[in-house]
Amino acid sequence: MASSLPGRLGWSASGATEDHSVCSSEVPAGNEAGLGETSGSAHRSHVPSSEVLEAIENVIQDVFESLSKQQAPVLTVTRRSDWRNIEFKDSVGLQMVPYCTTKQIRSDCPRSATKFALMLKILSMIYKMVQSDTYATKRDIYYSDTQLFGSQSVVDNIINDISCMLKIPRRSLHILSTTKGFVAGNLSYTEEDGTKVNCTCGATAVTVPSNVQGIKNLNSHAKFILIVEKDATFQRLLDDDFCIKLSPCIMITGRGIPDLNTRLLVRKLWDTFQIPVFTLMDADPHGIEIMCIYKYGSVSMSFEAHHLTVPSVKWLGLLPSDLKRLNICKDVLIPLTKQDQNKLASIQKRPYIASQPMWKKELEIMAASKMKAEIQALTSLSSDYLSRVYLPNKLQFGGWL
Repeated sequence: MASSLPGRLGWSASGATEDHSVCSSEVPAGNEAGLGETSGSAHRSHVPSSEVLEAIENVIQDVFESLSKQQAPVLTVTRRSDWRNIEFKDSVGLQMVPYCTTKQIRSDCPRSATKFALMLKILSMIYKMVQSDTYATKRDIYYSDTQLFGSQSVVDNIINDISCMLKIPRRSLHILSTTKGFVAGNLSYTEEDGTKVNCTCGATAVTVPSNVQGIKNLNSHAKFILIVEKDATFQRLLDDDFCIKLSPCIMITGRGIPDLNTRLLVRKLWDTFQIPVFTLMDADPHGIEIMCIYKYGSVSMSFEAHHLTVPSVKWLGLLPSDLKRLNICKDVLIPLTKQDQNKLASIQKRPYIASQPMWKKELEIMAASKMKAEIQALTSLSSDYLSRVYLPNKLQFGGWL
């Protein structure tokens, strides 16, 4: 079976919603010297602490200079979720264009003054953490003053704005993401603190590390990586010993929309081992969206695309065309909701679909049938059909797109 696998392979859910309440003046692309320009640091996975501190000091210095001139201070941030600031590149996925339109978070406008203050508050927290070499999760920051921040999404959005504004990845800002993903299979590595981790497939999986950049001594004999959309399917494959029965592999799940650490780990594994990466998703617009995040990235995080996306990701299943080919009982199929149809139409219009004619055909099949299916629909054929028949056949005979 392993010989049939290729030896080397070379619009998504937004991380935070666009803030329409901000009093902002749009700055055309190219008019803000250096602000929208992609710098070298934007592509680095780690930025030295001295550079982080200097970047924050420059922002605060600008604030003081404005005050000294009796002008209202402003913070200028890139419009991260604006498609005009995004370009599609086969080798990277969705990435930010060299010069972006920006918005100004003004301190003298009632609608944006609160966000201005919160950005300075979080910048001061980051500065102290970098100085003292301590770390915090986004959740830690929110719970440090829940009344001040109001909601976790406000904190998440501001942190992403700061990371994009400074062109410094969140890890270098000493902000950790809360990990929800799991990894299992033929993989071992050493964590930053020296802890040795063995992900050998068994009844339980290992939590994706909170500091993916810090892991080292990665070792694996895996023939491929399988990204599984949902935890239930991931656990079922674990129970069936899928990682060792077919051929050694690594399985990862982000348990739905993947967190940053899960995406970083998939990219690190691909960079390290250069083995095929397959996705196993529900045959519905939500599953396709999640697959696109792994492969092409998300609009709101496009400024970090160079170390988050894996453009070689292949769509293994569940394909809309599989439903008819396998004679899946119509009773287990689910009609597309209006929201599903809108999501599907949105995905079909995205720039990367034009470069994937086979994907485009599958999306057309789903749109025409107006039906979707979960991976669990395969149990209508037999309880272990997924691990015993479906995946082995797909992997052996090249049934991926």
